[in-house]
Parts: sequence; structure tokens; C-alpha cells
Amino acid sequence: MLHGLDQRTTSIYAPVQEGLALVDDKLRSLAEAETSPVQPLLQYVTDTGGKRVRPAITLLAAQFHPHDPARPIIMASAVELLHLATLIHDDTVDNSPLRRGRATVSNTWSPHVAVLFGDYVFATSATFVCDTHNIRVIRRFSETIMELASGQLMEYFTAFDASQARDIYNDRIYRKTASLFCTASESGAVLGEAPENEVQALRDYGYNLGMAFQVRDDLLDFEGDASNLGKPVGSDLLNGVLTLPTIMLMERYPSGDLVQSLFKDRSNDAKLQKVVEVINDSTILPDCERVVQDYSGKACQALEVLPDCDPKRSLLELAEYITARRR
Repeated sequence: MLHGLDQRTTSIYAPVQEGLALVDDKLRSLAEAETSPVQPLLQYVTDTGGKRVRPAITLLAAQFHPHDPARPIIMASAVELLHLATLIHDDTVDNSPLRRGRATVSNTWSPHVAVLFGDYVFATSATFVCDTHNIRVIRRFSETIMELASGQLMEYFTAFDASQARDIYNDRIYRKTASLFCTASESGAVLGEAPENEVQALRDYGYNLGMAFQVRDDLLDFEGDASNLGKPVGSDLLNGVLTLPTIMLMERYPSGDLVQSLFKDRSNDAKLQKVVEVINDSTILPDCERVVQDYSGKACQALEVLPDCDPKRSLLELAEYITARRR
């Protein structure tokens, strides 16, 4: 079993288990080959495990046709490095003390070190992608870095803005989350030498799965508990980040001022609890759940054009697994 994976995930990843082991080896070898002060930082972030969802998608998407197996492994490693870089920067911006049960880079070293190290990991991921020698993949990867950064900026500049509409939210979560899922699946298909209709189908799969993943995260912020979430319930709202449950609340009660009142007095726990209580006592969470299932269904539907095989079954199972998660 790969480091950090549970039995269900290991089963889903079975068709690409060897490839994922090679991805882990490539990430570990980065730290082993480095002699500068970056070495302990690399070792720290590559030893934290994680579910490896995005590199698994890249490798699975490459499995439908005969191809050079080396390039998808390089790409999957780049995708995971890019994901790690975004986590390092996100944790620094959010001043998060923990990530996956361990102290963040920012907390262990300093915010200054974390910003610079995050830049280093971003650049390293880009050098990996160049080794695929595929201009389409290189361009898509570069666009993804732009989308990830612009998504974070959108979140920052729209914080505490209670006038946000759902289309702004959808654009933001595409940029912040689904864009990397798109790139993981599309690049795997391209490097796996799939025909264009299958490349587009796998890109659609990645888009819808990424959207489902983020809406599920936003749901958990209200229906989970602090011990499972690793953060207080409603913490996104407390930080001024409007997610789908809150947007639905404001759509249904346009004359209400629960959210605006909380934003004016964030130290008042009773106001936060009132918002959480109203959301939980309404049909908002079940309606959000339907949005998750709709995206998940579209992800699975996108795969209908692909041949039946173990990688396809794994992608279908992965969609079910991700959208049913509770932490």
C-alpha cells in the first residue's frame, strides 16, 4: 500500500499503483539530490503523504491507449508538485498552523521562508513539465498556474463581499480547484496519445470532478465537526469567504442580514452559530448535496465515450469516492 493511502483508495488506484510508486520516488529523489538549505523543506513536504488524487487522475487518463509510459509519470509528478506548491502558499496566506495533521511550512519555518519555498516548488513543477516535450501540455500547465493564482486573488478581493452571485463563486472555484483537476486529466490523455474526442471527454471529467470536490469541501465546512475538519465549523464564512451554502442562504433570504451582521462583528460566536443553525435547519445542505451529485454525474457521463477497461472503472469509482467523502 502506498504511503498515506487507505484500503479503498489503494483499490481504486490498482491500475496505476506502480506508476504512483514511481511518482513518490521522483518526489523523494528531489530532496535526496538537493544539497542547499531547500533540502529539509523538500523532505518535509514530500514525506507528508496525501491521497495523490491528481497524479492518479493523470496516470489513469493516460492508460486508455498504448503510449510511452515515462512521460505521464513525469507529468503526474509535476501535477502533485504544483498541488503542493499551492498548499504551501494557501497555508501561508491563511496563517494555518496545521496541514494533514502536521505543522505547516509557514508555522515550522516562517511565512517568509514558506513564500519563497512555494515559489521554488512552483518552478520545479514547471521544469518537470518541460521534460514531457509536449507544447500543448506545457501551455496548459502554465495556464493552470495563472488560474490558480487568479482564483486566490479573487477569493482575497471578494472576501466579506456579501453581494457575490453564484456565477462568481463558480468561476472562483474553477480557478482555485477544478483547473488543476482539468489539467491532470487532459494532460494524461494527451500524453497517453488518446484521440481528441477522448482528450476532451477526460478534460470534462476533470472539470466536473474538481467542481464536485470543492463544493463538497464547502459543504463540509457546515455539516462536519471541528475534530474531523481540522478547523472550526463555519471557518470559511468567518474569514469572509462566501461558499455555496452561504450564497444559497442569501438567495433565499435577500432581505436578511445574518451574513452582513456577522461580517461586522466576527468576534461574536453567537452570530456565527446562528448562520450555521439556519443553514443546517433549512434545505440548503441537501440542495448543495444535489449540486455535488450533479457534477459527479456529469463527470461519470463524460467517460461514456471511452472504452470499458480497468482505468475507466477506477475513474468512475474515484468520482464516487471523492464526492462521498466526509473529511
